[in-house]
Amino acid sequence: MSAPLIASVLHLDRRAVQALRITDPYSLHRVVYSLYADVRGAAEKSASQTSGILYADQGGDFRGRRILLLANREPAACLDGEYGEVHSKPVPDGFLDHEHYHFKVQVNPTRRDNASGRLLPVKGHEAVGQWFCGRAEASWGFRVDTEHLRVERIEVLRFTDKQRHPVTIAQAHVQGRLVVTDRDRFRLSFTQGIGRARAFGCGLLQIVPLIDHPFA
Repeated sequence: MSAPLIASVLHLDRRAVQALRITDPYSLHRVVYSLYADVRGAAEKSASQTSGILYADQGGDFRGRRILLLANREPAACLDGEYGEVHSKPVPDGFLDHEHYHFKVQVNPTRRDNASGRLLPVKGHEAVGQWFCGRAEASWGFRVDTEHLRVERIEVLRFTDKQRHPVTIAQAHVQGRLVVTDRDRFRLSFTQGIGRARAFGCGLLQIVPLIDHPFA
């Protein structure tokens, strides 16, 4: 029997944001991953084995910042022994057994160019919506209600990684309603995230069961 998933919320006030030097997507990645024990060895990392950690930056204001977390293990209660607050609880039994959900997700919409083999960003709200619906049915185990689908904003994140290499990620904020079409794939999508750039805050399916108002 697999260990339960742990859903958490990390709250950072202004003091914590400044002390932890959170200035870009990589520094936020560093802070989030520091909450969890590193359970992968060098071989697993070189084989790109999943970290078991997903997160979504909810942003904030001058008072602080809020980050949603999902992992296959417990996080620490705070950072560096004193910064931030982490509130955690197991994902309830049966949470992934419903048919219909409202969802929000931050995704990295990309397509591989057939000629060059390069990954290219999908551009434009309509194109991102079509890409998301196609990937959902083909790979992620659910169908999207196109009438309620909203691509809220698209932004480009630019930063340098640990080795000081430049990184550019297109990130789209998508929400709507879904119906599960393949239970096993849907569970995997929730557990491991969807799409690319999951190490930098993309791919966490934020879902709420729709019990009273499903769509056909």
